[in-house]
Amino acid sequence: MLLRATAIVVFGSVLFAVQPVSAQVTYGKKPQLPAPFATKSAGNGPDRSKPPKGFLPTAPPGFHVNIFAEDFKRPRFLTTAPNGDIFLADTGAGQVIVLRDPQRTGGASEREVFAANLKLPFGIAFHDDYVYVGNTGEVVRFRYDKQTSKRLGEGEHVLDLPSGGGHYTRTIAFGKDGQHLYVSVGSSGNIEFEKDQRRAAVLVCDPDGKNARIYASGLRNSVGLAVEPVTGAVWGAVNERDDLGDNLPPDYLTSLKDGGFYGWPYSYIGDNVDPRVRPQKPELVAKAIIPDVLLGPHVAPLQFAFYTGSQFPESYRGGVFVAEHGSWNRATRSGYQVAFVGFKDGRAVADPVPFLTGFVTNAGGADVDGRPVGVTVAADGSLLVSDDGANLIYRIS
Repeated sequence: MLLRATAIVVFGSVLFAVQPVSAQVTYGKKPQLPAPFATKSAGNGPDRSKPPKGFLPTAPPGFHVNIFAEDFKRPRFLTTAPNGDIFLADTGAGQVIVLRDPQRTGGASEREVFAANLKLPFGIAFHDDYVYVGNTGEVVRFRYDKQTSKRLGEGEHVLDLPSGGGHYTRTIAFGKDGQHLYVSVGSSGNIEFEKDQRRAAVLVCDPDGKNARIYASGLRNSVGLAVEPVTGAVWGAVNERDDLGDNLPPDYLTSLKDGGFYGWPYSYIGDNVDPRVRPQKPELVAKAIIPDVLLGPHVAPLQFAFYTGSQFPESYRGGVFVAEHGSWNRATRSGYQVAFVGFKDGRAVADPVPFLTGFVTNAGGADVDGRPVGVTVAADGSLLVSDDGANLIYRIS
């Protein structure tokens, strides 16, 4: 794998990291990519992803890592409530859990179940007096007390969603003005045509679920979904297709345009045609938008968060932390980290660099020491990262 050195400034010193050439900000220009099938497609998922006792991932010099909370069934997306409480979708348990650190010890000393018996809960968002939850087949909402985070009633159905298929996650986010709810729905497979056009897309609707429509399409699986706080633009972190080879195609982070088409299944990263897809639609391929930031092949980006805190150095302000769950379709592992992308005035201005690492102990081995999933900025400016290999949440301060 071709590598290059990239530098970021941390506490006045320079931290160097290596990363794939294909991790880059494109500025809308078509990148150079290898040909399809230049390498054989690999099946290289880890046999074990639970770390040994005492393990902690590695952050840059000047940062501290500790365990914030543990003993979950399968912790996935994280969200910080308006009052500072941390809401976690424990997808494996079918629960949304509230975590608190009232004494500011750096660990959650209080924990309670907000809602149970949910069907693969994933995305969580707050709007007015409601907590919205993305179940695999619907969006539901619960009225709650914003001061105590206590649920005040049973779930209310908001929006029907497609269910089943290979991508079950449903991520949700409210626009900056609070008038629109965005919902990400992944494809049902790798490159198969969809009967339901709501799949492989990001939807938008009113807060009560009315006036639902497709906002952006051609997105194989935009698991990550968030609104950039300066411009209000909707951004997605997309898991691209498999089985084209080790280094193809890159997964990506991009702003999403209303009515925009991003290629799937016909093409990737603009007008690079997937030769397996028949029949083709050249008129759609010609409109395919080149994503803003390439994260590298098969890194599997999941949740990402814009850094709105003040605890971290100035160079991190406004940038994006992306949890990369890690590859299975690559001979040499990629991902398995939290990456950082520098932003300025709501626009990506620096190539992705590793931030939280150390999960891969042996690039060719059968085991890894965790798989990052969720990321949120806590009220004190620290960063929380969920790991569904270790079944816990890390805190980086």
